[in-house]
Amino acid sequence: MSKIIHYRNKCIGCGLCFELQPALWRMSKKDGKATLLQAVEKKGIYILEINRYDMALSMETAKICPVKIIKIP
Repeated sequence: MSKIIHYRNKCIGCGLCFELQPALWRMSKKDGKATLLQAVEKKGIYILEINRYDMALSMETAKICPVKIIKIP
């Protein structure tokens, strides 16, 4: 298992993560930012454990984020 780390407070709401991985992301109607579904929040940072099947697409999602706030450690 690996994980996705999302620094949501820095999100600009472009929606690319949602377009690429709609099973893992939603766009908030409240503030227009991306929300990493089922993630655990710790001090404003959202962390989600992912399986190896989601890994390649998640790495692509992190790569296309224009503000680089999605990390795959």
